[in-house]
Order: sequence, then C-alpha cells, then structure tokens
Amino acid sequence: SKVARSTGSIAPKPNRNLKDSSYAPTCARSMPCLSLQFQASRPYIYPALVVFLHSTSHSKALLRSPVPDLSFHRGNPVQCSSLPLSSMDCSSSKETPPHKAWWTGETVAVVTGANRGIGHALAARLAEHGLSVVLTARDEARGAAAAAELRARGLPSVRFRRLDVTDPASVAAFASWIRDHVGGLDILVNNAGVSFNEIDTNSVEHAETVLKTNFYGAKMLIEALLPLFRRSSGTSRILNLSSQLGLLNKVRDPSLRIMLLDEGRLTEQEVEAMASRFLAQVKDGTWQDHGWPAVWTDYAVSKLALNAYSRLLAARLRGAVAVNCFCPGFTRTDMTRGWGKRTAEEAGRVAAGLALLPPADLPTGKFFKWSTPQLYSKL
Repeated sequence: SKVARSTGSIAPKPNRNLKDSSYAPTCARSMPCLSLQFQASRPYIYPALVVFLHSTSHSKALLRSPVPDLSFHRGNPVQCSSLPLSSMDCSSSKETPPHKAWWTGETVAVVTGANRGIGHALAARLAEHGLSVVLTARDEARGAAAAAELRARGLPSVRFRRLDVTDPASVAAFASWIRDHVGGLDILVNNAGVSFNEIDTNSVEHAETVLKTNFYGAKMLIEALLPLFRRSSGTSRILNLSSQLGLLNKVRDPSLRIMLLDEGRLTEQEVEAMASRFLAQVKDGTWQDHGWPAVWTDYAVSKLALNAYSRLLAARLRGAVAVNCFCPGFTRTDMTRGWGKRTAEEAGRVAAGLALLPPADLPTGKFFKWSTPQLYSKL
C-alpha cells in the first residue's frame, strides 16, 4: 500500500533509551521488542505482556507449514532480540518440512496493498506454492508492474487488479470482477494500510484517512467479498494484518476495555461507534483526554477497531470462514522507513504459513504475534 509521510526523507533513529516498551512507536509492521527467551508449552510473564506458546493443534500445524523460518519450534528455545523497537522478533534458522498441501491451482487468494513490502512478499510466497493470486494496489502502474515482476520470476498465476479500499465504487467494482472473471475466492489477506507518522511522532492530522483505510476499508472489502467466498469447509479464510498497538493493554480507558472484552454483548455497530467517537474527538481537539493508546494513536485506534471487528466476524462466520489477525512485528518496510529486524520476505513467509494452515488445524478469532496466538485478554 502507498504510505504517506508528512516530514523529511531521513528517518530519525529510534530512541534506544526507552524503558517502557509500550511507548516505543510502532505499527502493523513495527512492534516494540522485549528481550525474552521462550520455550514451547511454557508461559512467561512480562509487564503488559503475557505470551503462551502452547502446543495446540494450530501451533503444531505452524511447525509443519510451508514457512521455513517460523519463530518457534517445539522443545527448542528461541532467543528474542533485545532491540527496543522490535517485539516478538523471534527467529530460527531451523527449517521445518511443509505440510501436505490442501490447496490447488484453482485456489484463489486476494492480497491487498501488495505492490511492495509484506503484501508483495506474501503474494509471491502464495504464488510459489501454486495458488492463483490476485495482487491489488491503489496505484494502477505500480500494481501492474509488481504483478509483472512476479510473473517474470516464473509465477504465472499472479494477476493484478486495481483496488482502493477507501472507495466504495472501487470496492464494488472489484467484487464484481472477482465474481464475473475469477468465480470467487478462498483466501483474503487484508494487508493494505497507511500511517502518516514518523517513528517518533504522534500526529492525528490524518486520522480520518488512517481509519478509513485501515479499519473501514478493510471492513467494507470483507463485507463486499463475503458472498463470493466458496465456503468450502475449512478452506475459506481471512487474514487481517494488524498491530499490537491495537491490543487492549494499550487502552487506558477502563470503560472502553470492559466494553471490548464483553464479547457476549459487543456489536459491530459499537465498534464502528467507537471509531467514529475517536474521530469526533480528534476534530474537537479532546482526543488526548479519553484514554486512547498513547503511541501512534490514530493508527492504534484503527487496529483496535480492526481487531475487535475481526473477533466478532470470526464468531459470526464460525464454521464457514475463518478470521484471524496477524502482527508481523518490526519489519523493514516503507512504513518503518527501513527500520526493522526482519525483512518483508521473512514476514511474508510467516503470513503465508498462517494463511495456508491445514483445514483441520485452522483456528478462528485469533491474534497472532508473528506465529504465536495470543490470549484474547490482550486482543
């Protein structure tokens, strides 16, 4: 996706003296990091973070996925980086064998905002595994060039279609094209997203555009494409690229946290109302007084809303379409101005592993930090 920037071209160095990781500016591709060591099947507790690498069926499946460098392996400790601006940046050089493919060349995966960065790497990875990939981008020329580059690499199943997730007419046209020319889809990866902040700034000047793209746009596209999912048991799935900035432990308003945690009563309308309330407070200048996340606030609220919506959607579509969120961590992309511990290709491989989990092991309603499912109390 095209990332807007409001200041100069030289990226400031991250503040490596930050002692509280919750105040390290991050995004869907950049998360604050904690220096920890993990062992599969053991819980570790750290301030404002609980991680449990449990041996569930989908954890085991990840270890058999087509991703060669997942961030944990059963029985093998993995050392996390201690860099202040990377979180859960666990990596391992040990490769795992791919699981048996459940997909065919007729399986259709749509990846939004895929002309560069993680989206482009993910589209390439899916095409390498033989899926039919629809690469989308807002910029026609850049998107077409990105798809052509992948075809030139020997991936003929990649095709491009222009899509602006903020434009209802563009979304409707894209859905019609999927219906009439593709015949439906099996996988949707909502990767398109923007941030207007530098690493160490927290402006809300472009809050409306950020929420319109990262939350409302993703939601509008999902709802437009839902009737077109083939809904074959265990194969239809949605993966939303998100951020730990949208986790509940970043919300400082207790009443808002209580509302979001009450899954039995929370509605999609209330999630949209929350986003609208934030934008109204931005317009009247009172947003700082209402307990919103303190870091990259507009971006964080957009991901907070996306996470909550994803959870509700997973419950609504249970048994038909799986819905999960994926936080790729501190990755070197345009959004992070090249800062990061891992490459977009590494993040794309892990995202592909999640997108291609075997039907029998496919969870729903989960938030994955890298390849680790998190407790919902942190969602």
